[in-house]
Amino acid sequence: MTEKLPSFSIKNWSQDDQPREKLLYKGRAALSDAELVAILIGSGNRDESAVALCQRILASVDNNLSDLGKLSIKQLMEYKGIGEAKAITIAAALELGRRRRGEEAVEKKTITSSTSVFELMQPVIGELQHEEFWIIYLNNSNKIIQKNQLSKGGITGTLVDVRLVLKSALELGSTGLILAHNHPSGTLKPSESDKQITNKLKIASECLDIKVLDHLIITEKAYFSFADEGIL
Repeated sequence: MTEKLPSFSIKNWSQDDQPREKLLYKGRAALSDAELVAILIGSGNRDESAVALCQRILASVDNNLSDLGKLSIKQLMEYKGIGEAKAITIAAALELGRRRRGEEAVEKKTITSSTSVFELMQPVIGELQHEEFWIIYLNNSNKIIQKNQLSKGGITGTLVDVRLVLKSALELGSTGLILAHNHPSGTLKPSESDKQITNKLKIASECLDIKVLDHLIITEKAYFSFADEGIL
């Protein structure tokens, strides 16, 4: 009588190993967010599998990966089964994802609309809890030459050095500028200082035949474009 061999179906693997096998045999797209995070941490705790633990962690942020990426190491470690090493692994993986989004946007090279600026800059400043002001330098074909952080400030505002902006533009041979800064408060309404600095840069740039093409206020999920609203 032939001895029946044990089944190697994924369902017969331990709960902590199942996501790895699922990815191997069915591909990355077949896994849920919780299963992907479970692969990062490897194991759960005495009461939960890695997948169940990750489902609970994700549920605490309404299954939003962007919000998961905002949790600190300390906050992640509050979950039973998540030690420092696992918390760091989760944080590192989500940061890589955020940077990948930024690189994919840069690969487009050419700015064609305010939406393309948002896609470029949202991964960089959209989720910050402090305000940053960036300049995107373009050539005469609206291709990105470089993007620079001009200033970094508190949640109430930031300082902008017009001379530094124009000095960099001349050095780079830029003929167009796009301004971008974030509002950690989430409001998309431009402040009076936002309008003043935009006008100041526009006037100064025109003297050097450099155009300020747009100024975007960026939040986590939306943006305000001075050009689109006709106030540039």
